[in-house]
Amino acid sequence: MIKGLRFQRKENMKSSFLWGYIFSSVIGGALVDKYGGKRVIGWGVAFWSLATLLTPWAANHSTAGLLAARAFFGLAEGVALPSMNIILSRWFPNHERATAVGISMAGFHLGNVAGLVLTPIAMSSTAGISGPFIFFSSLGLLWLTTWAYGVTNDPAECRFIAKSELRLIQSGKSEAPAATDGKFPPLRLLLSKLPTWAIILANITNNWGYFVLLSWMPVYFKTVFNVNLKQAAWFSAIPWGTMAISGYIAGRLSDFLIKAGYSVTLVRKIMQSIGFIGPGVSLLLLNYAKTPLVASVFITAALSLSSFSQAGFLLNMQDIAPQYAGFLHGFSNSAGTIAAIVSTIGTGYFVQWLGSFQAFLTVTAGLYFITTIFWNLYATGERVF
Repeated sequence: MIKGLRFQRKENMKSSFLWGYIFSSVIGGALVDKYGGKRVIGWGVAFWSLATLLTPWAANHSTAGLLAARAFFGLAEGVALPSMNIILSRWFPNHERATAVGISMAGFHLGNVAGLVLTPIAMSSTAGISGPFIFFSSLGLLWLTTWAYGVTNDPAECRFIAKSELRLIQSGKSEAPAATDGKFPPLRLLLSKLPTWAIILANITNNWGYFVLLSWMPVYFKTVFNVNLKQAAWFSAIPWGTMAISGYIAGRLSDFLIKAGYSVTLVRKIMQSIGFIGPGVSLLLLNYAKTPLVASVFITAALSLSSFSQAGFLLNMQDIAPQYAGFLHGFSNSAGTIAAIVSTIGTGYFVQWLGSFQAFLTVTAGLYFITTIFWNLYATGERVF
């Protein structure tokens, strides 16, 4: 019983990051629409680097302090994806945007691998357990200096870009989004259209499945196959590398199909269908895995195929609402984050109650399939707002 309480407390600690993430996503998205991604993500990196640096100090003082540091980290990081999406939409023509997102998100996935590899090395330094926090916060601040002086919100503002390249970027874009004039986006109008709900439900489903696997994969191997957590960590590192590769492939394939003349709507539906049906089938097959190796293959397949969502709903916000894309991204992200919290905390209670992952994996697979149907019925690649 005590072990179970400790286990659940650890998952509550993980979810504290998501509580902060919820609140900054919507506000951060609206700020991105008004001020552009450069300034917003710059402040985000500065604050989450500070939160990282303060985490060991907070942990030494109290559990509440650690929870607050984690929530502050999530609060700062909530602006990252809306900022990235807006900047890439301005810097790349429509037929190259999916590839650009694939490359950018590859960095996100490889960061998980780098963290697993570099953390033990940093811990072996004289700083001890504080080493990784000092190292990664320093990296964030170093990146920030380059970002502040080398990046602009729009290619037209960049003094390093050639005129021929600027013309190439601008010629590959649809009409520029109208300025928001600092007004808060019309939430009621956005929620009145089914394509918006297709994006929101897709974000919820994607985060639900992603955080189930992210948070519980090591525990799954320990519970089902009695593979210790150190060994499971190596299993955990593999899928993030394959996600980086598959996300890039999805982006290249998406851009290829659009350049070949297929409609944006059809391409978005194809990519998202792969991104949900693939993980759903993989999770059902995981129920029949008899060895850790086979289970690792199915989990890797689930996460890898989920990266096709990057060329689906993640790009679709810019398609349907270019002038409110940041806010829509933030709002749908908040809904997805609530799902992530429920899955992160709820799975623990579910597994402790039944002592099995199988039923929960089946429910998650069903959610993937239902959302796929809704997406194909109501999603569109045309501008709605």
